Amino acid sequence: MIPVKKDYFVLALGNLKHRGVRSWLTILGVFIGIAAVVALITLGNGLREVITDQFSTLSTDKLTILNAETGMGPPGSTAITKLNEHDVEIIGGVNGVDETIPRWIRIAEMEFNKNVNFGYLANIPNDAKQSEIIQENLEVEFGRWLKLEDRGKIILGAHMAKEEVFGKEVKAGDKILIKGKSFEVIGILKAASSFQVNAVVLMNEKDMKELLDINDEYDMIVVQVSDSEDTEIIAERIKNALRKDRNEDVGEEDFSVQTPLQAISGVNTILDIINLIVAGIAAISLIIGGMGIANTMYTSVLERTKEIGIMKSIGAKNKEVLYIFIIESGLLGLIGGIIGAVLGIGLAFGISAVANLAFGSEILKVTLEYPLIFGSIAFAFIIGLLSGLMPSFQASKLKPVDALRK
Repeated sequence: MIPVKKDYFVLALGNLKHRGVRSWLTILGVFIGIAAVVALITLGNGLREVITDQFSTLSTDKLTILNAETGMGPPGSTAITKLNEHDVEIIGGVNGVDETIPRWIRIAEMEFNKNVNFGYLANIPNDAKQSEIIQENLEVEFGRWLKLEDRGKIILGAHMAKEEVFGKEVKAGDKILIKGKSFEVIGILKAASSFQVNAVVLMNEKDMKELLDINDEYDMIVVQVSDSEDTEIIAERIKNALRKDRNEDVGEEDFSVQTPLQAISGVNTILDIINLIVAGIAAISLIIGGMGIANTMYTSVLERTKEIGIMKSIGAKNKEVLYIFIIESGLLGLIGGIIGAVLGIGLAFGISAVANLAFGSEILKVTLEYPLIFGSIAFAFIIGLLSGLMPSFQASKLKPVDALRK
């Protein structure tokens, strides 16, 4: 096999440059597909990482028990039948359960700097050990954590302290009205990857119970298990205990026992499906781009019939003509792939920046995967080669005499 000479590339590049507008229009279909693949899958992987980080706020040795929901809202807040102290006792008696922590999560009106907004309150248990468990994955950046004896004091998530919430930045020592009652901000949490953590307002259990007139009801129960390796087994034990107590059959439960691994698995499945759909849409765009390359190359052969005849009359062989046209089609795909990859990365960073700025926290990360980037470029190059194969073969088979007559 005769190696491809440098002159072939120079000639192919010159031909593409000569047909500038047509070349760019041909490349358009390719780089749109590549840009879609790179941008959306990159953002999808970043979203997967952020969501995984959000579930890290509940460790692998924690379970969450909820009753059936009837609408949108904080976990447990839209359940018809609330969890209660009796449920806490049933769950606490299950073998392998180390601690049961009842939680309230409620939406409330808040006022600061004469601006009214809504946020959600969450209680800090009135128990030293349970309070420490809740605090495990939370870090106070300014001020301090709530003490059991504190009254009329709250801790804000990082987002709730920002200027865009109340028109003025909230600092430790400031006072906020919650449902008309004044509370002193004694701490502000460090920004976390979880939007829920960043948007929460924490207060002691007794304050929250009095403020919202809560009786024997809970929005969720967090369970710490004695051995994280037995989390799934203990979750089944809790389900069985609650089914027996409520006289419910399997599949007819009005409650759920959630583990972090189940939640992450479900989210990953959804993201995989989204990535597959994105890849399918992008593949259609690439096929259209490939058809554009084939059309351009066929047109090029017709327009340059006389040029091909001259090349052959001065000694160019069939394989050399074939090389030139294949290189041209391959370059169309390669250039489209490179532009698409760069554009896709730029779009990913731009969308991520806008989303994070709008929500005030890192809800979208950009996770660059170099195999994806280089693989997309290589795929575009291959599409270009395959699309130009038949037109190139047609050009190489033209006879010099017939070509010069046209």
